[in-house]
Amino acid sequence: MMMRRLALSCMFAALPLLCGAQTITPIVHSSVQIEHDGRVIQVDPWSLGDLTRAKPADLILITDDPVHHLDPKAIQQLRKPGAPVLVPPSALSKFPDGTAIANGESKTVAGIKVDGIAAYDIKPGAPEHPKGQANGYLVTVGGKRIYIAGVTECVPELRALRNIDIAFIPMNIPVDRMTPSAAAACVNALKPKVVYIYHYDQSYASSGGKNTMPTVAATVKEFRAALAPGIEFRDADWYPSRKATP
Repeated sequence: MMMRRLALSCMFAALPLLCGAQTITPIVHSSVQIEHDGRVIQVDPWSLGDLTRAKPADLILITDDPVHHLDPKAIQQLRKPGAPVLVPPSALSKFPDGTAIANGESKTVAGIKVDGIAAYDIKPGAPEHPKGQANGYLVTVGGKRIYIAGVTECVPELRALRNIDIAFIPMNIPVDRMTPSAAAACVNALKPKVVYIYHYDQSYASSGGKNTMPTVAATVKEFRAALAPGIEFRDADWYPSRKATP
């Protein structure tokens, strides 16, 4: 009876998270594994994460071209023979074996529908993420709509999405982009049933895992407190130095 209640309510538990027929395993920073009906999707696999928890992928989605998004070593380790690797067109020079998918384009690969969603900056300043360079993804699997935002602010293409079951939203992007309050306001506008924040310890990423942002735990709490009622927040162990709160 307890297992049945957990499955029905999709309550948070220790990783991985079983949500009905979907199993989601956060790996590190922006790297996440999604499973459904025996198929595995890897998003932005990165060798710095604990890939012993990761399964061979039927589909790999790459959101951008820095190594913490596009890591050929991790792709090689997790890719099943012949599995498609979807990348933004700008990333093909770094990974020629990928299949380009542009902002606004839709593909069905490995039996999974994938929509490329624009991911870009609104506020100017370095590091720059211009429109058209990177992707977010809307993945439809098992009747669920799962949105992986990539590195983006709350752009119109994000706000236009509807009926999102699970969303992965970035936070603490330099320079003062997607602050906790801004990220929460964006999620409140998107109205997903469940939200994860990810890609939020930029010091960890820029130092290759050597440093962490000292205020990161406080930013997570601030984000959580600003969420609208009815949106379920799932904390997760994205970084080895920080454990999720129950």
